[in-house]
Amino acid sequence: MIYQTFAKLYDDLMDPAMYDQWLDFVSERQPDKNANWLDLACGSGRLAVKLIQDGYQVSGFDLSDEMLALADEHAHEADVELPLVQGDMLNLSELDQYDVVSCFADSLCYLPDESSLKQCFGQVFEHLNDKGKFLFDVISPYQTDEVYPGYMYNYVDDQQAFLWTTYQTEEPHSVEHDLTFFVKNSKENQYTKINELHHERTYDLDTYIDLLKSVGFQTVSCSSNFGKSKIDEKSTRWFFECVK
Repeated sequence: MIYQTFAKLYDDLMDPAMYDQWLDFVSERQPDKNANWLDLACGSGRLAVKLIQDGYQVSGFDLSDEMLALADEHAHEADVELPLVQGDMLNLSELDQYDVVSCFADSLCYLPDESSLKQCFGQVFEHLNDKGKFLFDVISPYQTDEVYPGYMYNYVDDQQAFLWTTYQTEEPHSVEHDLTFFVKNSKENQYTKINELHHERTYDLDTYIDLLKSVGFQTVSCSSNFGKSKIDEKSTRWFFECVK
């Protein structure tokens, strides 16, 4: 998925506390700060910047040039060096080897199908050093099937209005986020309407584990609540630690 109009608004509305929780999750599982780290689907780069500020060596990778521009802006604001690469997570062939690859904010749920998910897992595995770690999260079927359907969120300020509605789709454990923006053109004192449709899909826990092991991961650990709880039937987000 390519964030367009949504990129800046997503960055502004994202709960900052979540980045601290992701940072805690990964730092507990990768205490060695000399590790060579890739933040896959890094988005606006806020987690990558926090990791660098915490002493890690991190590069960011994302498909969206809008998100990468925000990541570069945040890195400059924080006065840190954040190497950035634009590309598709299904093809990491131009990248180096890493000790850690991370991928958060349910970015993997924007892949269209199980085959693409397996391809991404395989690409990550091939670009990890021996004993390297893959740390990521996904939303659960409980989130797609019970929480998201009928979800609505509205946001208005002096320059824009934003309407977010989520619908369940026919595919198992999948939803579509219908995003409508009204962006003010200050010169003409008018609003431009823009629509974006975002699709998310997740799978049963066993599917994730089977796919990860099928590409070669030796150890797969799963949890919820940013690694603090065991998974139960009402867990909305799952966290994975996979070792090559």
